[in-house]
Amino acid sequence: MRFFRQGLLGLFLLSLTLGILAYAGQTLRLAVEARMAREARVPERRERVFAVRVIRPEAETVAPTLTAFGRIESRRTLEIRAQTAGIITNLAPGFVEGGTVAEGQLLAQIDPADAEAALARARTDLADARAEERAAARALALARDELAAREEQAEIQARALARQRDLESRGVGTLTAIEAAEYNLVQARQAVLASRQALAMAETRVDQAATARDRAQLALSEAERRLAETRITAGFNGTLSEVSVVEGRLVSANEQIARLVDGRALDVAFRVSNADYARLLDGAGALRPAPVTVTLESGAARITATGRIAREAAALAEGESGRMIFAALDAAPALKPGDFVTVTVEEPPLADVARLPATALGPDGAVLALGAGDRLERLPVTLLRRQGNDVLVRAKGVAGREIVTERNPALGPGLKVRRLTPEAAATGAREGATDTAARRDRRMGG
Repeated sequence: MRFFRQGLLGLFLLSLTLGILAYAGQTLRLAVEARMAREARVPERRERVFAVRVIRPEAETVAPTLTAFGRIESRRTLEIRAQTAGIITNLAPGFVEGGTVAEGQLLAQIDPADAEAALARARTDLADARAEERAAARALALARDELAAREEQAEIQARALARQRDLESRGVGTLTAIEAAEYNLVQARQAVLASRQALAMAETRVDQAATARDRAQLALSEAERRLAETRITAGFNGTLSEVSVVEGRLVSANEQIARLVDGRALDVAFRVSNADYARLLDGAGALRPAPVTVTLESGAARITATGRIAREAAALAEGESGRMIFAALDAAPALKPGDFVTVTVEEPPLADVARLPATALGPDGAVLALGAGDRLERLPVTLLRRQGNDVLVRAKGVAGREIVTERNPALGPGLKVRRLTPEAAATGAREGATDTAARRDRRMGG
């Protein structure tokens, strides 16, 4: 009995297995027949329509701007140097780094003892020279008086000789008297010559005294200048920098002790390309005084100043290109020499231009516009300026047309497109996100 039951169980399992295999074969045959009987369906071809953003530019007059980077400089920077050697005995309270000083203010005093002593000696020498000059003048007056007296004596002796000769001609005088009169006349004339020589010496003494007085006056002026050089004053209103001395320090002649910077006379120096430089010239080839705006950005803070182009560098250094331009700034108390700033130069206005996004201009110098049937057309344009993220082109042929704002390799002439407004762009983005999520869910579910 046990053997009989096991045989029946095996027969049952074999029959079940054969039935399952037969069912599977039948199902496979039916699926193959259904697949082979199905008619081949050709997919329907549809033209792809691209969604694009468009803009409708209008002709307008635009003043383009040139942007460059520059550095703030001061037109007046003075090196403060010690004109004489000595010990600094006094410093102004504001003689520190960043100190503000006024024109003519005493900044530092070098020990004036030696200069004051030299000035006293020069004054004494001048007094001696003036005394000698007065003595020479008195001696000259005496020499002139003495010469006049000697000349008068010579005239008397000449008249005495004439009388003796008259007496001798009448037989009254003697030869001895005539000779004595002649001798006296010769002596008187020699005395006149001696007086003239003394007068010449007195005049020479006067000239020498005048020369000595002038020399003493020069020495006095030199001593006064040396004394004044011990006082160091500010040449103009400004701010001190590079201060390198303290009270009591010994300085040498011509040693720089500080630098004075005029913070009110500021320039901005910036470099432009040759093409940009050409646009800054007027009809005569001279640099136009174009208005400029200087901006210093520090985080969220913005410091601005205005000015005008003043001049250009006379020459280029080796290895440099373009042109170095200098613009004089108006009042800009917040800017300091050395600041790195952004410079915006206003160029002459351009008429009949259209402003487009820079992404609308292709590398071929053309834009894509919507034509009949919402198909794209290629429009060549004339590029005038690049202004940040925009471009300025000639408005002819572009003004009033719907221009594609973003070019990409998939877009070209003849393609059909649909306008994409900002609302449609947002809706399309949401729909695209929903479709992507749905496809992802289907893949995960499959």
